[in-house]
Amino acid sequence: MQLADIGVYGLGTMGSALALNLAEKGFRVAVSNRESDWIAPFLKEAGPLAAGITGQERLEEFIAALEPPRVLLFMIPSGAPMDEMIAKAAPHLAKGDTIIDAGNADFNDTRRRNDVLAAQGLHFVGLGVSGGEEGARTGPSMMMGGSAESWQRLQPMAEAIAARFEGAPCVDRVGPDGAGHFVKTVHNGIEYADMQIIAEIYGLMRDGAGQSAAGIGALFETWRKGPLQSYLVDATAAVLQTVDPETGQAMVDLIEDRAGQKGTGRWTVIEALKLGQSASGIEAAVGARSWSSDKALRGTFETRFGAAGGMEMPEVDTLAKAFEAARILSHAQGFAVLQAASEAFKWSLDLARIAEIWRAGCIIRSGLLDDLADALRGTEEGSLLLAHGMAARLDRTVPALREVVAAAVVAGLPVPAMSASLQWFDAMRQGRGTANLIQGQRDFFGAHGFRRTDQAGDHHGPWGG
Repeated sequence: MQLADIGVYGLGTMGSALALNLAEKGFRVAVSNRESDWIAPFLKEAGPLAAGITGQERLEEFIAALEPPRVLLFMIPSGAPMDEMIAKAAPHLAKGDTIIDAGNADFNDTRRRNDVLAAQGLHFVGLGVSGGEEGARTGPSMMMGGSAESWQRLQPMAEAIAARFEGAPCVDRVGPDGAGHFVKTVHNGIEYADMQIIAEIYGLMRDGAGQSAAGIGALFETWRKGPLQSYLVDATAAVLQTVDPETGQAMVDLIEDRAGQKGTGRWTVIEALKLGQSASGIEAAVGARSWSSDKALRGTFETRFGAAGGMEMPEVDTLAKAFEAARILSHAQGFAVLQAASEAFKWSLDLARIAEIWRAGCIIRSGLLDDLADALRGTEEGSLLLAHGMAARLDRTVPALREVVAAAVVAGLPVPAMSASLQWFDAMRQGRGTANLIQGQRDFFGAHGFRRTDQAGDHHGPWGG
């Protein structure tokens, strides 16, 4: 059989789906897996597509089955497992070959691996892949970070298997070394915020207005078109309206309220802080997931302090506008983090292109991203929120967000992501803030100095003793 165009190592859910996607698009694929007994069942399940796929149990045979310059795509757990596989594979590779890490990796690890392999004449690609199993199989959104040479080799395959928005593939080389994994990390951070905002609206309607899951789901169903259109709104409408076949109850009411997380949202917040940026909406979403895991303590607090009761519910149109405003603000924070990273690491990220890549195939795909792409291309003001279209939308929707957050606070119902996004916006629109007092305090107890508004240079205050 002819040598393969690409090798996929790791036949879990995502790796299997990507391998089948590649084979379906006419590329010759070699596959392997740490547990070699996975290979035969995979080839059997591939059906007619197996004609374009070969399976190799040993790593050396897997690499030998690839057409030079070789392209190896690893879809395995990040961290130590990836370092272990690189150490095993690299001695069998030649200059010009490419290793792709398509998992959710820490971009700092990606940059390190890139430097080590570049010294050996090998290319290393950090490929952010979004869309879950369905996306990987039928068309994911992908963010590639690596050398221009590796992109030239990978581009035909990546564009063939990617999701499409109005015919354009939702994949591109976003920058060198760790850029792809960083962009995917921020994508996931925005995803955390989007999901939390939706959960907060659900919570207000459930606990504040006493509405049923099906009734709330019906409202989300009406939001599937128009300014709130998104994959996550689609998913929410479906989840809330699904009935458990065993009990006849709403399925969501039978799910324990503990949210899991794999770390990418937390990485977004950590890197934002390192870059001196605020990602308060994302941070609130990460915090809310952490709080959810402490269910026993929440039960104790409810017994001691009491649970929130009903609230004066805003109109449905007000809820919709508040949702829209919160989403715009959380997305804006994410793009601000991307811009800061682009400058810090000299990546020259094209933020508008990133928004375009996210318009199809990924979890946060939405109509908003199309508008954000236009805003990012159209603003010269340093923030997408100052673009004419976005500024006008905030003028129209922020008052509703303020009304909803205020009503929730009065009722004692938690809306951490919505309130954090609003507080960030309010802080940013204050031309004169309160940090002058903080600088005075720092100088008072630590002689850190400050800058005056009327004189140049650093100064200290006459605080006395």
